[in-house]
Amino acid sequence: MKDNFLRWKATYDAQKERNYSFMTVSSVPIDPLYAPGHMAEINYEEDLGNPGVYPYTRGVRPNMYRGRLWTMRQFAGFATAKESNERYKFLLEQGQTGLSVAFDMPTIMGYDSDHPRAFGEVGRVGVAIDSLADMEILFKDIPLDKVSTSMTINAPASIVWSMYIVAAEKQGVPAHKLTGTIQNDILKEYIAQKSWIFPPEPSLRLITDIFGFAKEHVPKWNTISISGYHIREAGATALQELAFTLADGFAYVEAGIKAGLDVDDFAPRLSFFFNSHTDFFEEIAKYRAARRIWARHMKEKYGAKKEESLLLRFHTQTAGCSLTGQQPENNIVRTAYQAMAAVMGGTQSLHTNSMDEVLALPTQKSVQIALRTQQILAYETGVVNTIDPLAGSYFVETLTNQMEEGAEEYFRKIDELGGVLEAIRKNFFQQEIADAAYRYQQEIESKDRIIVGVNEFINEGKAEIDLLKIDPEVERAQVRGLQALKQSRDNLRVQTTLEGLKQAALETDNLVPKILDAVRAYATEGEMIAVLKDVFGEYREQAVF
Repeated sequence: MKDNFLRWKATYDAQKERNYSFMTVSSVPIDPLYAPGHMAEINYEEDLGNPGVYPYTRGVRPNMYRGRLWTMRQFAGFATAKESNERYKFLLEQGQTGLSVAFDMPTIMGYDSDHPRAFGEVGRVGVAIDSLADMEILFKDIPLDKVSTSMTINAPASIVWSMYIVAAEKQGVPAHKLTGTIQNDILKEYIAQKSWIFPPEPSLRLITDIFGFAKEHVPKWNTISISGYHIREAGATALQELAFTLADGFAYVEAGIKAGLDVDDFAPRLSFFFNSHTDFFEEIAKYRAARRIWARHMKEKYGAKKEESLLLRFHTQTAGCSLTGQQPENNIVRTAYQAMAAVMGGTQSLHTNSMDEVLALPTQKSVQIALRTQQILAYETGVVNTIDPLAGSYFVETLTNQMEEGAEEYFRKIDELGGVLEAIRKNFFQQEIADAAYRYQQEIESKDRIIVGVNEFINEGKAEIDLLKIDPEVERAQVRGLQALKQSRDNLRVQTTLEGLKQAALETDNLVPKILDAVRAYATEGEMIAVLKDVFGEYREQAVF
């Protein structure tokens, strides 16, 4: 076999390759052919296993999509809670199987809509949520015991999650029936997305408080979505996304154990959120490696006993950073390939980006096309008919092994720096991502990397496409509603609950019950955040020049 390969290689080398850089999206060189000699010998049981069997390389469920399709969960939210509610109902009518809430920047940063720093941003990139009143409107006539909801919120996650729990109470739905996910991943904010409020230590306290409260009261809820998506969007390679995300995951496990929780009490509700970029095979290898690494570390390092603690379950979103403002219709094609990679990699949940998201929040038409992309994938392409169809491919297995080896090398570097928090303080992650993003941009500018419609196959003139526009009246109406709420509520009760929250923050009690008290009194997000800032302070990133 080796002689045959060498003879082929000699023949190949005598041929002329076209002038092109054969590499992955992450700039990893790709050989012209992969054969048995590329891989170390694979022990099927130890390295792959069957689907639903340790180490879960081939999938977390024995029957995967032959049993149940992934959740089609389109990320949506804009303007007011009423308008977003109407979009959610439209998506559910079109066949979406789960909700995913996008919040505006003031909400993400912990500011009420009437705060000076919120001016001009209310309802722009997501829905404005100031209080329980907005959350009630957001999910009006949507039965929360029947719909799974994901909420992309991090620093104020405990507050927004509490609003959701109380909104369900108002519907008559007890917390133990709720299903969904709160992103709640503050470490990737320090690394990549930069939407932090508090310093790392109190932020981790809030997260482990959610772990503990959910175990007792909201047992079906995924308490965190450990996110590589935003790390990748910031410019990371596939390997960096994989390694940094799992390193964050291990840091949360260690924080939970340090807080006195048994690993098997909270690890089964940890979930992940990955990017699906354009390099089809690299992405599939990333997901397969992620499952194997997580299972091995949870079992061998953290001593998890429950099978559910070993399962890396993940949501995927197609790569927003791959979309182009030039020839935006091409983004439909990019998204379809990225979605297929996610499915062939074994995702449990998927969002497909709309073609116009690089230019504005998506229109109803473009959202429908994005959802139909998933439905065509599920019902017409045949990719759901068998599990992990690329297993055994010399190329895919080689990439999977390389991903695992590269991630383990990153873990060693992070440990040498003193762990994830120290690596953040020393700007290790930030520098790695910046270097990767710079290299990628250089490749585009030199045309070593072709982006269709951007640096090759260019059309002259501006793309003509309908865009969603947010009326400035949205902000004024939101502020008026907030001011009316503050006048009509029981402000003595609000003040009492805020004082209770502050006292709990000064002590060691779980903060979630006190947050729930304040939410039920219609205290606003901004008021609760202000109380916690008084106790915890605010984070300031160390500048690097």
